[in-house]
Amino acid sequence: MDPLSFTRRHFLSNAGLGLGALGLSQVAGLSAMADTPKSEHRIGGLPEFPNFKPKAKRVIYLFQSGGPAQQDLYDYKPILRQKNGEQLPDSVRGGQRLTGMSANQASLPLAGSIFNFSKHGKGGVELSDLLPHTAEVADEICMIRSMWTEAINHDPAITFFQTGAQIAGRPSIGAWVSYGLGSMNENLPAFVVLITAGQGDQPLYARLWGNGFLDSRYQGVHFRSGKEPILYLNNPAGVTAASRREMLNTIDALNREQFKHELDPEIESRIAQYEMAYRMQTSVPDVTDFTKEPQSVLDMYGPDVHKPGTYAANCLMARRFAERGVRFIQLYHQGWDHHGDLPGNIRNTAARTDQPTAALIKDLKRTGLLEDTLVVWGGEFGRTSYSQGKMSKDNYGRDHHPRCFSLWMAGAGVRKGFTYGRTDDYGYNIADASGTPITPSKDVFTPGAVHVHDLQATIMHLLGVDHEKLTYRFQGRDFRLTDVHGHVIKDLLA
Repeated sequence: MDPLSFTRRHFLSNAGLGLGALGLSQVAGLSAMADTPKSEHRIGGLPEFPNFKPKAKRVIYLFQSGGPAQQDLYDYKPILRQKNGEQLPDSVRGGQRLTGMSANQASLPLAGSIFNFSKHGKGGVELSDLLPHTAEVADEICMIRSMWTEAINHDPAITFFQTGAQIAGRPSIGAWVSYGLGSMNENLPAFVVLITAGQGDQPLYARLWGNGFLDSRYQGVHFRSGKEPILYLNNPAGVTAASRREMLNTIDALNREQFKHELDPEIESRIAQYEMAYRMQTSVPDVTDFTKEPQSVLDMYGPDVHKPGTYAANCLMARRFAERGVRFIQLYHQGWDHHGDLPGNIRNTAARTDQPTAALIKDLKRTGLLEDTLVVWGGEFGRTSYSQGKMSKDNYGRDHHPRCFSLWMAGAGVRKGFTYGRTDDYGYNIADASGTPITPSKDVFTPGAVHVHDLQATIMHLLGVDHEKLTYRFQGRDFRLTDVHGHVIKDLLA
């Protein structure tokens, strides 16, 4: 061998510790945990994970893009109605940053919700009358009223929730889970993505479910609506299954020959992804076929379930992925960015999402999957308690508000019918148990407050992962989903 071409990878390979030997075991479908009694049989993942017995095997994350208005959905504030139209007190705002969309308004009039609220279930979870179906599953919900983030605009805020950093380039939470815990089904990806079709609003980018600096096999696989859920998965006209298999065998041989010379892990990923695509040719039609679903189940999700790509269809698809062992299922629904005409807009968005969301919880419970499936519902930030732009008695808008907002979880390992945290009387700041506004810190645990990294740490904990231990060395530094922050919120755990 030419000494100039002798690389560290060649050294490792010749020393018997080749990257190929490590990676090809996953390609062959061998479980990295086959001899480890602390986990179910799985494909891939790291041998040291889970760190302890998990309460959740999988996650369904219902991301509501745009920033749902907590004052109109989950966090009723009577004082906003009482003082409707009056100015937001300076003492409440405390000089906090506003976006450029409302910072120059001549006034910041308080906007009370026009929707009524009532308590539901044994735990008395308070919900808007916009959510009659969610009210039916209130006893399954663990409501967090004191979420907060550092980002005030959509792109960095969504990126923060999905990757743990406001700047693009980090692996998504689903990629981290796939990397650490591997897959439970060799015929489907460990991480899939579903996006409601036909929704406008803020754009979504593939990097939100990307692998970042992790191997490309860990990125989310986007399932689209229509006849071809995965692009280029089906055989072209004139290509038989046998000829495709022959082609893949030839490509596989060429890739393995290339790997011998370059020892590039991405070549292994290429092999694995070709083989996964081949197996998905039979598994995908099965998971996307609703014809065998009982009529009672289809009715539970609502009429939109029959329209591919709708939120209702995607929620049912999420359950079907869950029962087939997909590890991380990410749904995105746009349409919550209500700067103006909020009452009309939020009524429409809630109507499209309320019934399918509740149906998913009921369906998971019906099938026994809710016991080991964690469901998360929430957006990237909340909305202001004052109106953006002009307001009238029955119309108003709300700007972005990162200081406090609501998010809920349900399922494996979380407290049922429980509400955690609170906001001040104006719904503008997180408050302590007495209602006094507090300023939380991401560096030091603040009781009652939940930072983005705290939520991510808690999700990982429910999956049996110590968020501080799931790391990846890149460019000389150990990275993790929660950066150097994050606290498991134990009060949320059952």
